[in-house]
Amino acid sequence: MFKLTRKGLCLFVIFALFVCLIPGSAIAKAKYNWSFAQPWTRPLSNEGYKLFCEKVEEYSNGQIKIKFFSDGLLGTHDESFHGMQDGSIEIGAFSPYVSIVPGGMMNWMPWTIENWDEARIAYENPSGILYKVMETAWNEVGGHLLFNVSQGSYGLGNTVRALRTPADLKDLKMRVSASLAAVKMLENMGKGTGMTLQTLPWAELYNALSRGVVDGCWDMWPSLIQERHYEVLKFYSDVNFLWDNNNIVVNLELWDSLSPELKEAVNKAAAEAEAFLYKTGEAAESDFVKQLEESEGFTIVRLTPEEREEWRTKSSMSGVWEELCKPWLEKHYPGQNMTQKVQDELKRIHEEVLAKK
Repeated sequence: MFKLTRKGLCLFVIFALFVCLIPGSAIAKAKYNWSFAQPWTRPLSNEGYKLFCEKVEEYSNGQIKIKFFSDGLLGTHDESFHGMQDGSIEIGAFSPYVSIVPGGMMNWMPWTIENWDEARIAYENPSGILYKVMETAWNEVGGHLLFNVSQGSYGLGNTVRALRTPADLKDLKMRVSASLAAVKMLENMGKGTGMTLQTLPWAELYNALSRGVVDGCWDMWPSLIQERHYEVLKFYSDVNFLWDNNNIVVNLELWDSLSPELKEAVNKAAAEAEAFLYKTGEAAESDFVKQLEESEGFTIVRLTPEEREEWRTKSSMSGVWEELCKPWLEKHYPGQNMTQKVQDELKRIHEEVLAKK
């Protein structure tokens, strides 16, 4: 039979005291175990999402642990969205298409955000004008917007010719998504040119371009490189008509159930991850452009301000705002003239950033 000596007893007491003094994060069992769904293959964004998961565990003292699933491991984009909505998946990275988020067009109305500095202000949690309206949009479908992830501006790529004016869209087959405002904008741009539009999932775009199912698409610098679209496109015009922004969203019922302390921990982690992603995203963009400039068989078409303005004018965005944004904004902000307020604030942000350059 084991006999505990006086020396052994002292060592045991010291060990017990040491264990009691260890911070809770080192020994505590997690109160919450969440899954984070990333439906796309985007290595740069994934680094920020992993940082977020690590920081949530740190700042919550181990009470919340998040397992990150990249590259669509938890399903397609819409499957992941419905999982977040019903609570079977706690958090996900989403594009708020109006087919699933009725107010989602507010996330990326064309010809609003033009650069990284404007994005930082407009999407800032909780004061940014686009954060505010998108929080309302996500609440409507059972989500809470934690933070935003930008990938930069969109241009137009194709396999046929350099696009300098809307007239160059003649007879092209262009791929579009469920981003209704952008679809209507492109329809306006190509009116009278014989251009046709075809809706395809983003994941099928590479193959569709390589097989000639479509001639072109809207695209952005990161996807041209990371998703290898430059391999199947010949021309890319920097129209810069749309700002890419994804939303990191948590199930609303779950969020509302958290204590104030845990909400603060998650928000702190979200702010750090968002700042990291802005910094790395902006830095990576210049590297992507350099790689594309050195790629044989791929041409970047640089538009002049006058050429870009022609695309903006042909977009006829005032009608799109009236048709898509105003009804939804009036429903959720009755009597507040919110359509004009959002546009005025975006204009103010643009002028503020421009004045600092």
